[in-house]
Amino acid sequence: MSSKIINALPELIEKEIITEEIAQKIAAYYGTSKDTNSNRLFVLFGILGATLVGLGLILIMAHNWDDFPKIIKLILAFLPMLVGQAILGFSIVKNKSVTWIESATVFLFFSVGLCIALVSQIYHVSGDMESYLLAWIVLCLPLLYVTKSTSAIILQLVFITYYAFEAGFGYRYEPNTTIPQVYFLLLLFPLGRYIQLIKSNQKTHVISILHWLFPISLLISLPVCIENGEGIGYLMYALLFGVFYNIGRLPYFINKSLIQNGYRFLGSVGTVIILLIVSFRVVWEYQIENVRFESQEFFCAMILLVIGSVLLYFHIKRKEQQNIKFFQFIFLLFLLIFIIGIANYIAATVLINILLLALGILAIKEGADTFDFVKLNYGMLIITILIASRFFDTDISFALRGLIFILIGTGFFTANYLMLKKQKSKI
Repeated sequence: MSSKIINALPELIEKEIITEEIAQKIAAYYGTSKDTNSNRLFVLFGILGATLVGLGLILIMAHNWDDFPKIIKLILAFLPMLVGQAILGFSIVKNKSVTWIESATVFLFFSVGLCIALVSQIYHVSGDMESYLLAWIVLCLPLLYVTKSTSAIILQLVFITYYAFEAGFGYRYEPNTTIPQVYFLLLLFPLGRYIQLIKSNQKTHVISILHWLFPISLLISLPVCIENGEGIGYLMYALLFGVFYNIGRLPYFINKSLIQNGYRFLGSVGTVIILLIVSFRVVWEYQIENVRFESQEFFCAMILLVIGSVLLYFHIKRKEQQNIKFFQFIFLLFLLIFIIGIANYIAATVLINILLLALGILAIKEGADTFDFVKLNYGMLIITILIASRFFDTDISFALRGLIFILIGTGFFTANYLMLKKQKSKI
């Protein structure tokens, strides 16, 4: 398409539809856009190539490993890492393209992990996956700031999350066990580079990916904070989703689509999911009990509460109360209901169901007012799932359940049809 536009420029100039200056700007724009797309594709294939080369070396050495003497094994263990360092150093000193730096960074990252594993095997160094991942991550931390590579951020984030999974799930205080909260300390390093990228105002797909990877990493790794009482985990996740949603409403994210704003999407959907889970009486009756206010998980929940409250205060202080969404207050309401639920789980169950119903109605109203079909159907979906969930709490015949679903389906169709008709009448 861009080539057709560029080819048509001389004719447009000749017929005085556009000026020579405008034609030059159009040509420059499409030329830059084409180069950018080509560079992105080249970088992607460079990273993929470096990964495949690294995996190929691992397979070749693994196949012939037992036939090598110890000194050869040691040389082969360090060789990929030294080659990766040489290529990366050459790329930085000679100011090579992004493709060179990104590919060399990926190759060196996996070479470090390979070297650690091979040296441990050669000298029979005992250890577990947790300590192996921690050593690998720490040794590769300098890559984040030396290379300024976005691949390094993604790799570090993925492996830090994997480390948290290994260290935190099922964790108990035992001798010689790494403290899982090291995850949060390690997370600060890629977080620093992430903030630098945001401040640089670069509009790349990698930054959009990071807007999803960071909240997903926190969602997966949050259980490292749970020591004894799993019931308080519901509160932790509700507060975390509140933090996500308020981050997604910051000025930087406000005009981004849901695809580019993982915080707002996960904050909204996650809040609804956690509310649906605790809308069942059995959850309050058997899981949310014996809350220990001196526990590690309660301390983490309070940290999330402070962060969410600061973000909410920032939104209110900006004097944009008309733009404050009900979703931004849900984490505070959930905290209040959670406190009530400790004393009276029936009251908490009723309040959660009322809160979900209110969320659905408000989403439907906002969707209808703004002709937003996504919000309209989102609100109706919340109410539908809420009604379906109550089927498990009450003894209703299958015939009545089927009739209710027919009515809901009819409501979906009618609401969308009426709004579409109203939207067309305003055009």
